[in-house]
Amino acid sequence: MELRALRYFVAVAEELHFGRAAERLRIVQPAVSQQIARLERELGVRLFDRSPRRVQLTEAGRRVLAAARDALAAADRVRAVAGRPAATVRIGTTAGLTARLERGIDALREHTPAFEVVLVDLPVVERLNALRRGELDLALARGVVSAPGLIVSPTWSEPLRAVVSRDHPAAARGVAAITDLAGDALRVPSRQSDPPLHDAIDAAFREAGVRPKFGRPIGTTQDAVVEIGSDPHSWALLPADQIAETDSLRVRVLPVTPPIAITGSVITLEQLSDHASCTVACAVAAFGDATADEDNGM
Repeated sequence: MELRALRYFVAVAEELHFGRAAERLRIVQPAVSQQIARLERELGVRLFDRSPRRVQLTEAGRRVLAAARDALAAADRVRAVAGRPAATVRIGTTAGLTARLERGIDALREHTPAFEVVLVDLPVVERLNALRRGELDLALARGVVSAPGLIVSPTWSEPLRAVVSRDHPAAARGVAAITDLAGDALRVPSRQSDPPLHDAIDAAFREAGVRPKFGRPIGTTQDAVVEIGSDPHSWALLPADQIAETDSLRVRVLPVTPPIAITGSVITLEQLSDHASCTVACAVAAFGDATADEDNGM
């Protein structure tokens, strides 16, 4: 049983209104409703009688309220005795975000030094579902525009780069025009494995009026580099930070014209007040482009 769920329950019990409780907690109302429903399932009792006009505690809810207040007070005493918040921030991530994660975590620690970070590498769809289940506190993702039940906060802009074999004609030009590459097989992640990135690339080509010839979907970045390095008739389009973490002399990484970029976001189920005393705005500032200005030459 999570302290967060008890905190949400106490807020609703005191406000007797889900909307006001959400405002008090500074989170979205669906997050409150989801946690209360989960707590009711876990306890096997109904905590509130809900009607269109009012919310009331059940008899079981009144009993649980006293125990929940005691549990929250005990947790506060433990934190006070320890002299630091007993906080773990669980961050959903993916390949190619190492430098951004390092800068962002350092920035969060300047705000609140005492917390433990747990990084969880998951495909984007599983990352979002883990957030909804409360298994993550926040996630970083590229290309996610909206996600039901979650707060999507656009945080950084990342250029996409063309990856070609060193034997590809574009390798010597220093820049890749997507119109010139349209005849070669474009290798991108499948829509099933990474819908936001796949859709962002597809939209960019439609906007440019180019119909690429799609090749077999790529797997990991490392596999894509090896395969493209062996095939001068194929190429890939990948986020700059993702490809920067590879090191191969068999490929060339080129800016594309017209430029194509993808938006990266911090995604949360709630404000991060329970974790590192940090709000969503704090997390966006930590992981945004502003923290990387010096490294990017901006």
